[in-house]
Amino acid sequence: MNPHFSFGPATGIGSLPGGDAREAAKTVTGSFEDFPFLAELPARGPGADMIGRTAGMLVEMYARVEPSGWRLGDRPGRDTKRARSWLGEDLDALEEFTQGYEGQVKVQAVGPWTLASALELKNGEAALSDPGACRDLAGSLTEGLRQHLGEVRRRLPGAQLVLQLDEPSLTSVLRGHVKTASGYRTHRAVDRQVVEATLRDVVGVQGDDPVVVHSCAPDVPFALLRRAGAAAVSFDFSLLTERDDDVIGEAVEAGTRLFVGVVPGTDAALSDPAGSVMGVRTLWRRLGLRPGLLAEAVTLTPSCGLAGASPAYARHALAHCVRAARSLADNPE
Repeated sequence: MNPHFSFGPATGIGSLPGGDAREAAKTVTGSFEDFPFLAELPARGPGADMIGRTAGMLVEMYARVEPSGWRLGDRPGRDTKRARSWLGEDLDALEEFTQGYEGQVKVQAVGPWTLASALELKNGEAALSDPGACRDLAGSLTEGLRQHLGEVRRRLPGAQLVLQLDEPSLTSVLRGHVKTASGYRTHRAVDRQVVEATLRDVVGVQGDDPVVVHSCAPDVPFALLRRAGAAAVSFDFSLLTERDDDVIGEAVEAGTRLFVGVVPGTDAALSDPAGSVMGVRTLWRRLGLRPGLLAEAVTLTPSCGLAGASPAYARHALAHCVRAARSLADNPE
């Protein structure tokens, strides 16, 4: 990872409401002049959801929709084609609205462990139940991401690409909390070193460019993600507790960027921008970190994707992140 890389002050997580790719790209590029992202529009249906979209990127592995969810199969079917078609539409729209743009752009995909928890094998159990299947899936994902990132670079030649891996199931995988198909038992916890090594392999697809790992679940494993090569960790600020203080302090001191989710992901009354970041300033004081480091170390985001929000609130939430970041930079104390 390039240690001199600095991230924009605010961005989104990934998903937005609605189904119009051009409208989404226009909203994102209008909201974040220096850190837009490739929007995801799950309201379009299966294949536009985060699991289906990432399944469509896999190389030599295919998934289709079953009543129970996404299941791995032997060949590409209409669900794979639909996922790829929507991704192409989203890329067309982003390309149109970023002509000549030379800053950072974020693209998102589901990370290997959340994918292994969500994709079913032919027997109906999660791929997570089979270490060999987990390895194959991670390899296929890495190759698929390499191709996807190459395609984005071709379309946005001046952009610096930031890859976000969505890993909301990571803590459950580490703790053995992912339920089996019956729902009565859970899959056994995966060894931490295996989890870390697999993530490191997938993160490596970016070479010197940075990877953010996002999880809007509690107890994000900051230290493990840092060791796996993540340049930044994205999380829901409202789920932090004081027992996370030490790992966050260590992460900041080691140069890890924090993508701090401070704006609710569904319609809510928003306080003034300065109020939204009051908790972040309080955390900083508690950790004894110097205020001047705040703008360097923190990128503000919504707390999770905005797919469940109204279109008007989603636009408002993105603009609010930008204003809150300005407030943090202007007045770190």
